[in-house]
Amino acid sequence: MDASRFAKDFLWGVSTSCYQIEGAAAEDGRSPSIWDRFARTPGKVVNGETGDIACDHYHRYPEDVALMAELGVDAYRFSTAWPRILPEGTGAVNEAGLAFYDRLVDSLLERSIEPWICLHHWDLPAVLEDRGGWRNRDVAGWFADYTHAVASRLGDRVKHFFPFNEPNVLMWLGHATGEHAPGHADREAALAALHHINLAFGRSAQAIRAAAPDARTGQIISLQPCEPGRDDPAHRQAAETIDLFWNLAMVDPILLGRYPEPLADMLAPWVKPGDLETIAQPINLFGLNHYCRMFCYPDPESPFGARIGETPSGPTTDMGWLIDGTGLRDQLLRLVERYGKQVFYVTENGGAFPDGAGADGRVDDRDRIAYFEDYLSNLLEARDRGVDIRGYFVWSFMDNYEWSLGYAKRFGIVHVDYATQKRTPKASFDWLQDLIARSRAA
Repeated sequence: MDASRFAKDFLWGVSTSCYQIEGAAAEDGRSPSIWDRFARTPGKVVNGETGDIACDHYHRYPEDVALMAELGVDAYRFSTAWPRILPEGTGAVNEAGLAFYDRLVDSLLERSIEPWICLHHWDLPAVLEDRGGWRNRDVAGWFADYTHAVASRLGDRVKHFFPFNEPNVLMWLGHATGEHAPGHADREAALAALHHINLAFGRSAQAIRAAAPDARTGQIISLQPCEPGRDDPAHRQAAETIDLFWNLAMVDPILLGRYPEPLADMLAPWVKPGDLETIAQPINLFGLNHYCRMFCYPDPESPFGARIGETPSGPTTDMGWLIDGTGLRDQLLRLVERYGKQVFYVTENGGAFPDGAGADGRVDDRDRIAYFEDYLSNLLEARDRGVDIRGYFVWSFMDNYEWSLGYAKRFGIVHVDYATQKRTPKASFDWLQDLIARSRAA
């Protein structure tokens, strides 16, 4: 790959999330999250695996930060754990929990790595789910209080905050299909959660500006082109439905100040005067998570009559997701067409592959390197066509707990032996290290 095509100030980063890597699930005052509970529900997670230990990042973060420095990245995007910081969901801050992020932030800054914080990556405190969770309108205030606790403590050093990671996935998989925590598969639950998550975004963005006025803020959304699984009217309608909920429902109200039709009518029972003004907070960066084109199928059993399904043809990752970097290019171009100029960062992109160590202990993940080359080439094409794209974060820095799939899928550029917690940089780590170095020297 021609490294000279990247600007010298192009930002390179890696991403993770707290429940997927931290472990220490019952240490230093942390309370259970909805994922601790969901993972222990029979049949919900492959092999009944949990994030109790995960990658033990809570104890091993110095080693992990040292590896990031060796890689040469500019930034580390991670999430803070609500149940670690506010074990009761609201009220008193748990000093031991917040102190962990103090240490992590300082460790990153000591190595000239910018901390980018995402305040919520799906791990709602279980005590708040018992009070209705994202279905309860009060959650917007609870989230604003949690935001204030984090931003007021870390905002002197952290200059990039995102309220949510992929709120659309939290709504769809957690409340419409039940595949993720908290496990609801209900139309009313999904609609209520959708609006309340958006409202919580607005309240959180206000809290960030109040507590850390020098920080930049935005939203991180998983956005993927929605294609019909087959070329017929029913499948085209399914693609339009998924596109409405997945790609538009949590961007339109922020950037356009309204819900798209017919979603606005569906949400009318939950939307109160002033809500859309609260949601439409000004943002100065747009985090885009992208993996693949999604293929959509009619499904009368689904709460909204459509489902995301199998890839009909083409090369796929270990997740069954199509490998086609033009999806990233097309998604970026569509965003500019619909919303106008924005400052974009790809905050997640990567592929799961069946990595295995060779006799020498190395992981020669050439398929992942080819994946990165494809998607980065299309990112550059989008930039050349006018998209203001300023950075790229790999998902994921290391192999981790992959939600309902447990530890079966590996996305990392660092291999983790879960039995010993040994970290081994893969060939993709070396490739990225070289690309970053060459892009700065060009």
